[in-house]
Amino acid sequence: MKKTIVIFANSVKHHQHCVAGKDILTKKWIRPVADENGTELKDEQTKYKNPHGQFLAKPLQKMEIEFLKQASLAHQPDNYIITNKIWEQKYKIELDEIKNYIDNPDNLWLDGINSSDRVSYHLIQNESLKILQSLYLIQVEKIHIYWKSRSQYNQNPQRRGMFSYKNIEYDLALTDPAFTNFREQDLINKYMCISLGEQLNGYCYKLIASIF
Repeated sequence: MKKTIVIFANSVKHHQHCVAGKDILTKKWIRPVADENGTELKDEQTKYKNPHGQFLAKPLQKMEIEFLKQASLAHQPDNYIITNKIWEQKYKIELDEIKNYIDNPDNLWLDGINSSDRVSYHLIQNESLKILQSLYLIQVEKIHIYWKSRSQYNQNPQRRGMFSYKNIEYDLALTDPAFTNFREQDLINKYMCISLGEQLNGYCYKLIASIF
């Protein structure tokens, strides 16, 4: 099956690519993955062609992608397995068109138990928390991006973003590759793609996959 999606994230996952976008016809989320386990994509799997050559897919581009099938997981119902056919670019959208694709959830997967940056995986497994979509495109007035020290765990600092959405405070890891190197700063009036990540140590962590 072929679908044309607007790419809203091409973020970092295990040093590879976690791509997500919205179907231009239905506005539903699609997360292209490599297999039924939701495996991230390699460089070659995220390339597209246009009259000028082959390039890595970028956010806001429209891509025609051929999929084998939908491969929903409890925490990521939007997963679709790609074929080995190269993607084809179908132009792009401009920043002022993002508003046409915005989601309007009451909250970002709050489970009533944990802090706002994670969800207990067992709650998803037993359907106490039903995940209808694992991605949201939202707009916020301000986001503070910073490095969080993790020296107590003998780990490198983590890129994170703090923001308020519908009067709820969130502090989430930032995986947008555009912020690999940055200074601590506040960004005003931004769109963000928020993703519910894979299960890790009993939790699914929420991620800022892209900022526009």
